[in-house]
Amino acid sequence: MHITDIFSANRTTISFEFFPPKSPGGWESLYRTIRDLEPLKPSFVSITYGAGGSTREPTHDLVVRIKNTTSLDPVPHLTCVCHSADEIDVILKRYAEAGVNNVLALGGDPPKNLENYQRSQDTFQHGKDLVAHIKRFNESGLHPDPRGFGIGVAGFPEGHPATPNRLQEMDYLKMKVDEGADYIITQLFFENSAFLDFRDRCALAGIQVPIIAGIMPITSSQGMRRMADFAAGTNFPARLQRAINRAGDDKAAVERVGISYATEQCQDLLNNEVSGIHMYTLNKSKATQEIYANLGLRDTTGLQAGSSPAPSDISSS
Repeated sequence: MHITDIFSANRTTISFEFFPPKSPGGWESLYRTIRDLEPLKPSFVSITYGAGGSTREPTHDLVVRIKNTTSLDPVPHLTCVCHSADEIDVILKRYAEAGVNNVLALGGDPPKNLENYQRSQDTFQHGKDLVAHIKRFNESGLHPDPRGFGIGVAGFPEGHPATPNRLQEMDYLKMKVDEGADYIITQLFFENSAFLDFRDRCALAGIQVPIIAGIMPITSSQGMRRMADFAAGTNFPARLQRAINRAGDDKAAVERVGISYATEQCQDLLNNEVSGIHMYTLNKSKATQEIYANLGLRDTTGLQAGSSPAPSDISSS
């Protein structure tokens, strides 16, 4: 389903993100996790690349497999890094032929296995350039949907680490939307006030596409530290850190804290009529399933347009 149709059908979308496993055997395990979450009927699921497109073929194979063997709508990531225009076209043609309707266009992380890698060598220097290229592909008529691919881009509620100037950062985001982006998915955050302020700043900048909030439940103390590494600039509130510290070495307790905190975030976002919630699953199903249960949802259809709203008060474990 095209992303514009997904937003039309849902008062609030809930989607999941998965990342490439490090080992060949991990791909089958990831597929089982995806099937475990399928009964929750997410609005869509996104599949990331490794740095520099290092998992390009396995990612493409998984996307097509999800499209062909599940009821889910897969949204593959595409990156500027390490890709020529011709390579992007090959990928887009394959996805179009498989009936994939949406993509997420990102700058991407530089490959760690290539020393002294120069971004200046890339065909697409910025996310807006990749968006514009996908838009041109859409206009070629090669996708079975006359609208072509729905195009998503990234947003950073607490600031993009490469753009300290927050006003300029918003100008760059507006450029991506003006080039043809249909929706925005944000970097993870733990303070909803940061997201709500970001949403207001987008409105002031004339950005009118749906903005989906990125939520990642903490499932371990080590995981929180890893998040701090790859989500540079993300604030970890003192109240969250205190709760994690109280749990100490009790891994189950840390997981309960993380799930409870993420549940509170999601409930508040729903009360603030967010366009969507994007859950970074860490390729696991338990936390996502428990958050749904805490929200009083059997599946995402409970948030479809015209359905009863989620409860405003919850008791999370």
